[in-house]
Amino acid sequence: MSKGADTPLMKQYYSIKAKYPDAILLFRVGDFYETFGDDAIKTARALDIVLTKRSNGAAADIELAGFPHHSLEVYLPRLVRAGYRVAVCEQLEDPKLAKKIVKRGVTELVTPGLAISDHLLPSRSNNFLASVMYREPNAAVALIDISTGEFYYTQGQLPDVEKIVSATKPGEIIYPKKSSESLKQLLSLGGFHFGLDDWIYRGNYAEEQLLRHFGVSTLKGFGLHESPEALLAAGAALHYVREAQQRDLSHIASIQRIGNENHLWIDRFTLRNLEIFSPISPDGTSLVEVLDCTSSPMGSRMLKRWLSLPLKNIEKINTRLEVVQWFTEKIDVLRKLSEKLSQVMDLERVTSKIAAQKVSPRELVVLSRSLGLCHEIRQLLHQQEGVGAKFWSKVPDTIPIKNLLDEKLHEDAPVAINKGNVIKQGVSTELDELRTLRSNAQDFLLNLQQRESDNTGIPNLKVAYNNVFGYYLEVRNTHKDRVPAHWIRKQTLVSAERYITEELKVFEDKILNAEEKILALEMRLYSELLEELTSHIPVLQQIAKTLAEIDCYASLALLAIENNYTRPEMTNHPVIDIKGGRHPVIENRLPPGRDYIPNDLKLNKEDCQIMMITGPNMSGKSALLRQTALICLMAQVGSFVPAEKAVLTPLDRIFVRVGASDNISQGESTFMVEMIETSLILNNVSERSLILLDEIGRGTSTYDGISIAWSIAAYLHDHPCRPFTLFATHYHEMNEMEGQYERIKNFSICVKEEKNNIVFLRKLIPGGSEHSFGIHVAQMAGLPAIVVQNAKQMLQKLEERSKNKPTGIPREIQLSLFQMEDMVLEEIRKSLNMLDLNAITPIEALIKLNEIKKIINSGK
Repeated sequence: MSKGADTPLMKQYYSIKAKYPDAILLFRVGDFYETFGDDAIKTARALDIVLTKRSNGAAADIELAGFPHHSLEVYLPRLVRAGYRVAVCEQLEDPKLAKKIVKRGVTELVTPGLAISDHLLPSRSNNFLASVMYREPNAAVALIDISTGEFYYTQGQLPDVEKIVSATKPGEIIYPKKSSESLKQLLSLGGFHFGLDDWIYRGNYAEEQLLRHFGVSTLKGFGLHESPEALLAAGAALHYVREAQQRDLSHIASIQRIGNENHLWIDRFTLRNLEIFSPISPDGTSLVEVLDCTSSPMGSRMLKRWLSLPLKNIEKINTRLEVVQWFTEKIDVLRKLSEKLSQVMDLERVTSKIAAQKVSPRELVVLSRSLGLCHEIRQLLHQQEGVGAKFWSKVPDTIPIKNLLDEKLHEDAPVAINKGNVIKQGVSTELDELRTLRSNAQDFLLNLQQRESDNTGIPNLKVAYNNVFGYYLEVRNTHKDRVPAHWIRKQTLVSAERYITEELKVFEDKILNAEEKILALEMRLYSELLEELTSHIPVLQQIAKTLAEIDCYASLALLAIENNYTRPEMTNHPVIDIKGGRHPVIENRLPPGRDYIPNDLKLNKEDCQIMMITGPNMSGKSALLRQTALICLMAQVGSFVPAEKAVLTPLDRIFVRVGASDNISQGESTFMVEMIETSLILNNVSERSLILLDEIGRGTSTYDGISIAWSIAAYLHDHPCRPFTLFATHYHEMNEMEGQYERIKNFSICVKEEKNNIVFLRKLIPGGSEHSFGIHVAQMAGLPAIVVQNAKQMLQKLEERSKNKPTGIPREIQLSLFQMEDMVLEEIRKSLNMLDLNAITPIEALIKLNEIKKIINSGK
């Protein structure tokens, strides 16, 4: 049927739906939100509600699914978590006053990256919307969290943006549709992503969005004039938020640049390999889970940002370490602060709700209590010296805002404004009268009846009510001559007459509309309160930021005290010198009574730039590599470290190539992934880089692997930057590099062999290991005895065969399986090279093996 056959309601629905074709439209009809057509099918499936049909006039019936309007907070988050963009369409006028169809319009577009509801937000993590722009070779990302008001940007190359996306885990990524193919890898790092029309990412439009929002005439103050791609990304992000939210965004008051020149650079592979934010195994533990002892969601989110962006500047690092040390020496103050901070609500997010006019009365009551706690924290800091006094000066006075709330809000205000009893008694005379009228209506009528009876001398005067006249005065006929002239007769009965008065009609109007007026008046007064609070948003944000900072320092201090961490000594001299270092995560997960085995490690530029570490699997090589990186990282965050002593130079890059996993979906094998990650390292080394390489080359054949590992180690040694390097390997041939390269030193993880069994001592000692103990590890893993026995026999044969072969690997020669001067082997090689292994049949393979056997026999 044509659209002309649709009912007026459905015509209105289709016209609004056309503006939001990619979103589920929740269409308010009376007391329900309804969805139609494909939206209804998706909604019914996602919410597990009944799918039915709605009559559409002369047009065909259409699918319908809906739910009560008061259940929006329950069902909306479920739709968004299912991956849908949801447009909320409200009735924009009172249905009682509408002459035709009720006016409707979308008041909010909710997506995974644009949420302020507590039901949708992870309380201790940011929920960023990431806007990405890519114009080869430059890439940029803008991050905006409307629930906290934070706005960041960075510009660089694609790996820089991938790193930021990996670290922040945005709830949603937006990008220009034309770039979808070139951004395919980056988009796979996030969850939900949505392509925007390309014109939104044009220079003039994006710049106008930012200038208008911040109320400035130039973007130089934000540094965006030097980052054209970032400007486009930021402008598009602001456009997307404004179009979706359609509300005040004054809490987004600034935009900050994230620069590699200020922060330690960690690529996305290293973030994954070090398990900083997410463990690799489902039952694993990430570094942030160990470090996060914060008492508030605000502090937790800030600590994650510190971990994402460790400092490089030695003065700033030492400043943080000084504060942590101060807190460790003020344990009583530390405990009191942590206790009070745990009771403070999430000020960042309640501030964003105030700006969006989405905050509930109950939340404002809790805000008042939290501001009282903030005042107590401020007073506690005021009593301290040094660091405490500095923080006291950064915490604004919260009493004026608290007084405002206490003066206006009822102390037991409900969650929903329409529940009433929101505004305090004494705020509005009109409201007080309406409430009194509602509460004392019967008393008023009795008083009026008595007063009129006394004034007129009419006994048995009665005040009553009916649906025709409303409230009235009834007078018996015997006394009607006493009725005052200003009374208005409305009805004559057999034995009585009924009258109304102006006072009675005014009362009637008041009493009949009291509830409606009370609600409307409370909503107006509440809206005025929110407007007044809006002017205090900068102060609330400053309070939130300072409390989050205090929480981070308190958390790091508690961590240091409870885990026996020490303050690292930061130096500009290029050295990594760790005494008694421990892995923070592994140590945290050890069962009670079992101690972590600490290790010493020292890297410098003079005689030990590269440590070649050998030892069997399960001995602790990978843990040693990771703990070194984590100790350096923690120090540059401003944390004490798990070591007896640590003298560290601030690093500018950490690269970790640990473990391997196939990327089958993109056609990349284990070895290809390994080489891609290693290539990224070798092409980005610097003088202050720390490189951790674990089992490089194991994804290919033994000789290829040794050749590649040898060549990489030599490259890093000879590189003019001389990056610090830890190189763990199974290839014992690599130990020979110590004799040929002056800054490569051999170390191994100590293993004790007892009666054909091994004991892992997990201690790093000088010198290389000559044994892999792989068969012992296999035996410990529970391989069948026959398999282990056969492996031992095979190992013995291989070791005997290799005894007479030279083991030296000349520095300038690539390893080769075949020596060119051996003519028999050369002929075999040529024969094998001519084979197409993918096409050969089993019979042909046997024939070829027979030919090779004849060649060998003829060459004897």
